[in-house]
Amino acid sequence: MAVPKKKTSKSRRNMRRAHHALPKTTGVECPNCGEVKLPHHVCGSCGHYDGREIVAQGEANA
Repeated sequence: MAVPKKKTSKSRRNMRRAHHALPKTTGVECPNCGEVKLPHHVCGSCGHYDGREIVAQGEANA
């Protein structure tokens, strides 16, 4: 069975684990109404996505 010859230092261990903590995504401005929305999501205020109206205006705020 394979056994490590040397102890892995705390620094090396933590560097290996560091890439799992990704930064939180920030909001982007909706090109239609200018409100802040999550990227790749339908805008909650106007219901537009990728230049098209996906949700009707009355349903977007409901």
